[in-house]
Amino acid sequence: MTKLILAAAAAAVLGGCSLAPVYERPAAPVASAYPVESKAGDASAIAWKSFFPDDRLQALIAAALENNRDLRTAALRIEEARAQYNVQSADLLPSFNATAGGSRARTPGALSITGSPVISSSYQVGLSLASFELDFFGRVRSLNNAALAQFLATEEASRSARISLVSEVAKAYLAERAFDEQFDLARKTLEGREQGYKLAKQRFDVGASSALDLQQNDILVQTARAALATLARQRAQAVNALTLLVGRPLGDLPQGRGLSDQGIVTEIPAGLPSDLLARRPDIRAAEQRLVSANANIGAARAAFFPRISLTGSIGTASNALDGLFESGSRAWTFAPQLVLPVFDAGRNSANLSLAEVRKNIAVADYEKTIQTAFREVSDALTARSALEEQIAAQQAVQDAQAERLRLADLRYQNGVASSLDVLDAQRELFTAQQSLIQARQLRLTNAIDLYRALGGGIQ
Repeated sequence: MTKLILAAAAAAVLGGCSLAPVYERPAAPVASAYPVESKAGDASAIAWKSFFPDDRLQALIAAALENNRDLRTAALRIEEARAQYNVQSADLLPSFNATAGGSRARTPGALSITGSPVISSSYQVGLSLASFELDFFGRVRSLNNAALAQFLATEEASRSARISLVSEVAKAYLAERAFDEQFDLARKTLEGREQGYKLAKQRFDVGASSALDLQQNDILVQTARAALATLARQRAQAVNALTLLVGRPLGDLPQGRGLSDQGIVTEIPAGLPSDLLARRPDIRAAEQRLVSANANIGAARAAFFPRISLTGSIGTASNALDGLFESGSRAWTFAPQLVLPVFDAGRNSANLSLAEVRKNIAVADYEKTIQTAFREVSDALTARSALEEQIAAQQAVQDAQAERLRLADLRYQNGVASSLDVLDAQRELFTAQQSLIQARQLRLTNAIDLYRALGGGIQ
C-alpha cells in the first residue's frame, strides 16, 4: 500500500512537464481606431435594463432570458463541457478500487497429480490501482488543459448567445411597434380616404365632378385598403417572431411605448478596437478554442516519448473465507509498464500535423472573429450619424408634404387646382409618413446593433 501511495505522489511531482508551445495571443488584424471617431467608454457596463427603459420591452427580455429554448440549449452545453472537463481531469490522479472476489474449481482425477478429483477454492479482498500514467511529458496535463479551454469557450459562447438574444428580442419588439404604428396610420388614412370617396361620389352624382375624379378617389381607397391588409399580416408575423424568441405567450405585459418614446440610449461610447478583445464573449470564446488547440499540440508531441503506467494491488488472499484475514494471508502485486513507440506507420507524426493544422485553423477563426467584430462596430458607427440626418430629412419631407396637401386642398376648394393635385398630395404624404416611421425604427435598431457589437447586453 505504501508503494502505491509513493507512486501516486511521484506522479503528481513529475506531472508538471509540458511539451505544449508557449501560448502567445495573435496580434489583432484590424486598425488601431474605427473609421468614425467615437467617445471612449465601456458600452458593456450599461445594463440592458438601463439601455431599454420601455417596461414592456424589459418584461419581454426577462421572459426570453428565462424561457428561450436556444438559450437553454446553450446553458446545457456548458454543463456538457464541464462534465467532459471533469472526466478528463480525473486522469491527473490515480484511481483506486476496492476489490473482492472468489472462485471454486474442480479438477478431474485424470488431470490432477494425485489421480483423484480435486476441488480448490480461492478468495481475495484488497485495494487495486488501475493503470495510471506517470505524466513525465505532460500528455495528460495537455489534454486536461485543452478540455478546460473548451469548457471556458463554451461558457463564453453562452454569454454571447445571451447578448444576441437580448438584441434580437429588442429588434423584434421594435419591428412589431413599427408595424403597429404603420397599421394605425394606414387605418386612419383609409378612413379619411373613404370619407373623401363619399364626397367625390356625391359631387359626381350631381354632375360637379368627372368620372375620372371618382375613379382616382377609388384607387386611393383601394390602395390604402391593400396597405392596411399587408401591414396587418406583417404585424401578426412580427408578434409570432417575438413570441418564439420570448418562449411563451405574450400575455400579462405592461403597456408598450411608441418608437419616438422608446428612450433607447443612442450615443454609446465605442472606445478602441483593442477593447473588444475583453468585451466581446465571442472573441474570448475563439481565443479559448485557440488555447485548446495549442494544448493539443503538447499532447501530440508527448506521444513520441515513452509512456509509463502503473498497475498494482494489495490485500489478502486465502483458499478459505475464514482465512482471509489471518496472519500471513497478505498479498500484493506491482506491475509498472513502459511503452516506447518504435514503429507506428507515421500515426504520431500525422497526429502532430493534425494538431498543428487545427491550431492554424483556430488562429484564422480567432482573427476572423476580431475582424467581424470590428466591421460590426464600424458599420454601426457609420450608420449612426447618417440615420440621424435621414430622420431629420424625412421629418422635413413629411412636414413639406403636409403643407403641400393643405395648399392643394385650399386651391381645389377655391377652384384654382384640380382634384388630382389633392389626391397626389395625399398619396405622397402617406408615403412620407410611413418612411419616417421606418427611419425611426432603423435608428433605434442601429443603436441596438452597436450596443451588441460592443459587448453590451448582459450584466
